[in-house]
Amino acid sequence: MTRLIHLSDLHFGRTDPALAGPLLRTIARQEPTLVVISGDFTQRARPGQFEKAKAFVAAIEATETPVLSVPGNHDTPLYNLFMRWLMPYARYKRAISRDLEPTFETPEMRVVGINTVNPFAWQSGKLSARHITRAMEHFGEDDGRLRVAVLHHPLQQPPTLDKPKTRGAKAALAALSAAGADLVLSGHLHNAQAVPFTQVPGVLFVQAGTALSTRTRGTPNTFNQIDLKPDGTLSVTVWSATEGDGFLPGPPHSYMQGGTGWTMRQGQEFASAPLRAPR
Repeated sequence: MTRLIHLSDLHFGRTDPALAGPLLRTIARQEPTLVVISGDFTQRARPGQFEKAKAFVAAIEATETPVLSVPGNHDTPLYNLFMRWLMPYARYKRAISRDLEPTFETPEMRVVGINTVNPFAWQSGKLSARHITRAMEHFGEDDGRLRVAVLHHPLQQPPTLDKPKTRGAKAALAALSAAGADLVLSGHLHNAQAVPFTQVPGVLFVQAGTALSTRTRGTPNTFNQIDLKPDGTLSVTVWSATEGDGFLPGPPHSYMQGGTGWTMRQGQEFASAPLRAPR
């Protein structure tokens, strides 16, 4: 079975210090095929914050688990305009990875990272034709493997949400669907969600909450566990931080892909509510 652990929005510099240890131990026990981190490693892209993020990633890799990551808008300097405009990813590259759009593959899946950060707008994401062309080239011809795209900014969000929408999202979704993408993993909004995209129901939108930050926006700290089972079923489990018990799993939600796209098995309702009172 292929297992992905999906983390996002760690925000070192504004984290709950009681959560990092339990999170690392929980990840190690799940023995994932790959850990995906979809951006915002830091709160303000400061050197000390990146050093903490680097140590966190190293702790995952010490268990011989590969990590694929993309930057988030918080990983570029906000107030240092010189760095943000001329070398926005310098600190990220030194601490996390020189590759802003990494790839990973196994006999069961292909994963491609897409950098959606727009240093000139800082918070709003942006996708260009170059980003999507590269992702499509990596996916290649359909060989039956699960195809996963990883980016920080979501390609879909509620119309009532007061956040800038990702530029180029509609065209990107159409192109990813045409390239055979199955999943798009993202963060940025600090809430967990797993639903088919409205525009392209053949692609599943999996959103991660914040794993460590105190900026929880009314929800617990969470991360996602995504399992691809031999029968083609995809299972998404949200692990939530609980008071005194570290991270505990919620009920798994199973999805099947058919002629009309992804559907959740009947009798299930996706939710990321805490199992107990969150920290």
